[in-house]
Amino acid sequence: MATAPSDEQRRFPPPDRRPNPYEKIRQAILSGELEPGQALVEATLAEWCQVSRTPVREALTRLEQDGLIRRGDRGLVVRESSPEEILDIYETRIVLEATAARFAADRRNQNDLLLLRRMIPRMAKLADADPTTMAAINAEFHRLVWRASHNGSLIDLLGRLSMHLGRYPATTLAYPGRWETSNREHEQLVDAIEARNGELAADLAGQHFTAARDIRLKLWETDPA
Repeated sequence: MATAPSDEQRRFPPPDRRPNPYEKIRQAILSGELEPGQALVEATLAEWCQVSRTPVREALTRLEQDGLIRRGDRGLVVRESSPEEILDIYETRIVLEATAARFAADRRNQNDLLLLRRMIPRMAKLADADPTTMAAINAEFHRLVWRASHNGSLIDLLGRLSMHLGRYPATTLAYPGRWETSNREHEQLVDAIEARNGELAADLAGQHFTAARDIRLKLWETDPA
């Protein structure tokens, strides 16, 4: 005999296990599976995602709003990469990361500080890690700084900028000496946040991402994404 659903089960709808074309196409763009400039045809994508054309059309609308695709002469295409875009993204990100660091110094609580402190030795142990692992834990650290700002709008904006940089496959952390320097900068930033020195935290974050921008541009010159 079937068991009646509990009150807890009745309270929440069952999980939606249908394919999510937005996430699938988005990840394909970020991973490079869908290449810059590649045409995006609804019918082809619907077959690939195993859904009808309507959810694909909705997904493409969202991706265009995200700035990951653009409307070309013959329809939608994956947005191309360029050094100008790198400069645009970092110009904005430097300002927002500095703001997040300043807010974090002013607003962080003990749990925020504890989580940030725990990241320092974790990152130090990864000097010989692969670039993907380095990039993942580095992103985790910076998300913790964002969270410590306790500003939802700022977190959302930084997440979007970070997503756009994900279209550039090479990580600045694999550049010679950058991982060690980056970790020292992270520790200095946590020290400033702990001391509630907002101006210093903002300056350190700005310098950190300015250095990342310069390395990113060097990587573009040697191996355009």
